Amino acid sequence: MFAIEFRTIIKDGMIEIPEKYKKKIQCNVRVILLTEDAVDTASDMIDNLLESPLKLPDFRPYKREEIYDRT
Repeated sequence: MFAIEFRTIIKDGMIEIPEKYKKKIQCNVRVILLTEDAVDTASDMIDNLLESPLKLPDFRPYKREEIYDRT
């Protein structure tokens, strides 16, 4: 086993292997991803809530008049 390190940008979930390494990589590989960017947990939380909203027993959405009355 040998290791190759390179920098790239993931596009549509795909990692492009640089041309100079493609001939060396012909079989199974083990992939370890190290990211330098912080994970945006806020969008993850919103996605999770949209997929499975909280069920509150006494929840009642505001009526249009109530929304504009709240000042």
